[in-house]
Amino acid sequence: MSNVPAELSYTSEHEWVSALTAEGTVRVGITDHAQDALGDVVYVDLPSVGDSVAAEDSFGEIESTKSVSDLFAPIAGEIVAVNEGLEDDPALVNSDPYGEGWIIEIRPENADDLANLLDAEAYKAELAKL
Repeated sequence: MSNVPAELSYTSEHEWVSALTAEGTVRVGITDHAQDALGDVVYVDLPSVGDSVAAEDSFGEIESTKSVSDLFAPIAGEIVAVNEGLEDDPALVNSDPYGEGWIIEIRPENADDLANLLDAEAYKAELAKL
């Protein structure tokens, strides 16, 4: 069974979203299930800081030894940080998907949109259907 931290929110595309910080941003990454399904991550195509993203739009790609997959924005907003550590060590996505393997930080256009994401129990139910 995949690790699904209770304090995070999730999308059905297997991204996780942290709680809103005091600075008004959220971190985004891929879930333990997603990194396991991908296999060894060898490259992450990161967007540029300052880019605007719409909910469910692709903001980059993640490449593994098995496939290339799009990364989707869980909410609309502005990208305020990217995990530059992934440029040197993309395998952080595999080894620590909820920590050092985060991908981007977004300042949500509308923080209320976070309520539309899945909680841990709903995401576990989605995984059970797979």
